[in-house]
Amino acid sequence: MQTHRPQQIRISWPAGHLTATLDDTPTTQALAKALPLASTARTWGEEVYFDTGVTVPRETNARQVVDPGTVAFWTDGDALALPYGPTPISRGDECRLASPCNVLGRLDGDPRVLATVRDGDPVRVELVDA
Repeated sequence: MQTHRPQQIRISWPAGHLTATLDDTPTTQALAKALPLASTARTWGEEVYFDTGVTVPRETNARQVVDPGTVAFWTDGDALALPYGPTPISRGDECRLASPCNVLGRLDGDPRVLATVRDGDPVRVELVDA
């Protein structure tokens, strides 16, 4: 029997990079099959998101308000969403996503590094070999 271990991905952009540890979910599995991928960063308040070309259904535990550093998948836009602070629809300092998103895992390290991503930056996502 195969045991699934958490998967780690690396997200890089011109000014930096982060790794993230993802839980074993149907969305994580679909995303892993599509890696490596290159995309274009978009920013929305203190959130970075980018198209993945992966289409998955919204999972039952999808959430709209998440902690900073959550790795979320925005099913409405086939995009990875990486919030690190308030968005234009947040109440107070919460991270409120545009709509409920599938939660995949967490960024390793300080999510505020994402503040160095500029709208339009090239982004690359790849699996980290264990």
